Amino acid sequence: MIPSDFSPQFCQLVMADIDQMLAIEEAVYAYPWSRGNFSDSFLSAYEAFGLRDAAGQLFAYFIVMPVVDELHLLNIAVNKPFQGRGYARLLLEKLHCYALERQFQSILLEVRRSNARAIDVYHSDGFAEIGLRKGYYPADNQAREDALVMRRMC
Repeated sequence: MIPSDFSPQFCQLVMADIDQMLAIEEAVYAYPWSRGNFSDSFLSAYEAFGLRDAAGQLFAYFIVMPVVDELHLLNIAVNKPFQGRGYARLLLEKLHCYALERQFQSILLEVRRSNARAIDVYHSDGFAEIGLRKGYYPADNQAREDALVMRRMC
């Protein structure tokens, strides 16, 4: 149970946070990023931010990659006990502020076509569907799932 007076703290994440990120990733995604994916992101100097509880435990994060004047949201996750409490929206608000501070023109992301909950959150945060990537994600039985491409202007 999360206390009603709970106040999460934003933090910039570093390579040493990979174990906690990986634990969340594996808990929430059927096809999680690997340790190598996280490591490669940090080695490429991509930015990662997270939310920690009062004990300093990471429970949510996002990773972004700058591409010219656009910021690409590579990964976002909220650990299961914290889902449905507005933390994804809080992460997206931080992401938007980060993009504005650094004068990016837009934020781009891909999301599984079947992930209706995430798509609703993105729509409510100002993202619009701009395309489709066929067979972008792995799926069951060696199949592939399409990704919606979404963008939010800054």
